[in-house]
Amino acid sequence: MTETGTSTPSLSLSSAQSQPARLTRPDGATIAYHSVSGKGPGVVFIHGFMSDMNGGKAVFLEAWARRTGRAFVRFDQRGHGQSDQRFDEGTIGAWANDVIQVLDHLTEGPQVLVGSSMGGWLMLLAALVRPERVVALVGLAAAPDFTEDLMWQGFDKTARETLAQDGVLLVPSEFSDEPYAITQRLLDDGRDHLVLRAPIPLTCPVRLIHGMKDDSVPWETAPRLLERLESTDVDLTLVKDGEHRLSEPHDLERLRRVLDGVLDQVG
Repeated sequence: MTETGTSTPSLSLSSAQSQPARLTRPDGATIAYHSVSGKGPGVVFIHGFMSDMNGGKAVFLEAWARRTGRAFVRFDQRGHGQSDQRFDEGTIGAWANDVIQVLDHLTEGPQVLVGSSMGGWLMLLAALVRPERVVALVGLAAAPDFTEDLMWQGFDKTARETLAQDGVLLVPSEFSDEPYAITQRLLDDGRDHLVLRAPIPLTCPVRLIHGMKDDSVPWETAPRLLERLESTDVDLTLVKDGEHRLSEPHDLERLRRVLDGVLDQVG
């Protein structure tokens, strides 16, 4: 379920990784972010599990926002990138609250949320809490309920026993030599935020893009999400040769077209 990003020539690496601004959460910890002032509706990018705001899609969208004069925010969830706290202290509910903090304090007026992988789950949770602020959703390899459907259900008996005994399971990462920690708290909290088990009472336009060669989040997740959404304005694009990251140049161009289309509709 890890997701990494790649840089894009649309915005230099030095610009992408320049010193971020800081939003202080109510608990005193800070969220690192980059923002662009511009016209609305604004766009907020929400990165994936163990990714950060310097991935290829986030940086591409910032460059697009600067060219088009669109308000835009990208940020690091707590325990990711340059934001405070440790990764293993994070939960789905806490990360969703980070999205809400960004909506409440770093944006004005209607917003379009773009969620990648885990960010696709977080955008749904944030929209359910702030439906008056969120006018559209764009999900890229959206991974709602992944802690239950892709983690817990994929763990064997030994892994589950380790979690029960130690409260944490170290899982090898295909993107790093260091394993990452899955905590029992993450799984328990995830069960409190599942969305695919019942209708999702969101009525705004939703655009979903999912690669059919995604080896992290099965593409069949996208039709399940489409079916659960109460909105009648939901489009699903399945990319036959698309992988999980969807960060190749043609993937980014597709994202731009989809985002431009939904902004024209809601703007």
